[in-house]
Amino acid sequence: MNYKMTFHMLGQIALVEAVLLTIPFFIAVGRGESTIVAFAITIIALTVLGALAVVKPPKNKSIRHREGFVIVALSWVTMSLFGCLPFFISGYIPGFIDSLFETVSGFTTTGATVLTDIESLPSSLLFWRSFTHWIGGMGVLVFVIAILPKSDIKTMHLFTAESPGPKVGKLVSKLRFTARILYAIYVLFTLLEVVLLLIGGMSFFDSLIHAFSTAGTGGFSNKNMSVGHYDSAYIDAVITIFMLLFAVNFNLYYLILIGNFKSAIRSEELRCMFTVFLVALIAVTVSLTTAQVYETFGESLRYGAFQVASIMTTTGFSTADFAEWPTLAQAVLFILMFIGGCAGSTAGGLKMSRVIILFKNGLLHLRRSINPRAVAYVKMDGHALDAGLCGNVLAYFGMLMITLTVTTLLVAATGTYGLIESLTASATCLNNVGPGLGAIGPSGNFAAYNGFAKLVLSFNMLVGRLEILPMLILFLPKTWRA
Repeated sequence: MNYKMTFHMLGQIALVEAVLLTIPFFIAVGRGESTIVAFAITIIALTVLGALAVVKPPKNKSIRHREGFVIVALSWVTMSLFGCLPFFISGYIPGFIDSLFETVSGFTTTGATVLTDIESLPSSLLFWRSFTHWIGGMGVLVFVIAILPKSDIKTMHLFTAESPGPKVGKLVSKLRFTARILYAIYVLFTLLEVVLLLIGGMSFFDSLIHAFSTAGTGGFSNKNMSVGHYDSAYIDAVITIFMLLFAVNFNLYYLILIGNFKSAIRSEELRCMFTVFLVALIAVTVSLTTAQVYETFGESLRYGAFQVASIMTTTGFSTADFAEWPTLAQAVLFILMFIGGCAGSTAGGLKMSRVIILFKNGLLHLRRSINPRAVAYVKMDGHALDAGLCGNVLAYFGMLMITLTVTTLLVAATGTYGLIESLTASATCLNNVGPGLGAIGPSGNFAAYNGFAKLVLSFNMLVGRLEILPMLILFLPKTWRA
């Protein structure tokens, strides 16, 4: 383990976070809010610690797979530990564990909250709360790679460890240019959504908050009723469209930019994502219409489309309390929690590519059971997939289910709520969705859970966002050997 390089990278992360915190700090100064001191203390602490870590660069700057996983995991933990201080020091979220839960939920783009009155927070904290979604959506290390002049050899392991999906590659020859292209697309889409929300009557501040949360597929709103506060079909439509756009593999947008439109459209993962969306939308809309939850079919379609997109993309915004919807509609949404969006997007969940591989691998084993001598492969986009990649997907799914089982039992052991809440709390945090079912649905929150349960769920959020391995590797003794 290259401890010096790991510490050096964490110092850079601390300095980056200090710079990012200056934005809500100046908002607090401009509005004369009581959070000025809380942000100032946090910025100073991060600056001092970061400076101490980077003042003397290590001679050995190698970053192998092991260091890559450790740096990524510890970076997210560090960002969360310091990022929660403005909430805690200002007293707006009194408990440190509650502040940490809220911040982890922000950076991991989960959107689960312990707040009972969101609108009581000052603007600077509301901004920072949603800004953490935007930062975490594309990835902290991806941002660092984009702005710092490092060689691809040193940073590829960081990029691989943090980026979502079963397989990660470069768009262009230099990795930092790949990161910059991805961030340019990310910023462009965010600004476009801000403009469209402004046209719909949102204030500039509200538009920023909701664009940040949509871009990161996080779901934090500055309103207690989330997007439902605005009661606007136009705003619902804009956010629905952008939730789906941010759940698409950003590599496809690059293909479109360079004129390779046909390759982007032929993406099997993209077509499957929208097919699942449409099937789920039909099922939910029919369920709502049959149960007469809403007066008209149009309303059922409107609210159904928004919630299906919100849960499938793991954003977590709400315009209705789907915990009160018919059982079929709830079941569909629960399944969508696990599916998620495309690999290489800001969405959480299993990712559509893994779902496709799991499904095709299952069919392949069925065929082989009938004809053992048959030579067949799992194919995607017309290409045969490496057996190792298929094995990794199966292993990932197995670890995900084990993590879900163990954490569900741990949360249930606290006795706060029943089985539905315990299961969906673990699932929604592990898949970075946000709201669950029952008391932790869109109209509820996670405030009633004790500190132990919140730490377990915070762990789930980090495991889900970093796709298991970086967090679990921290607990292996071999990881820390020199």
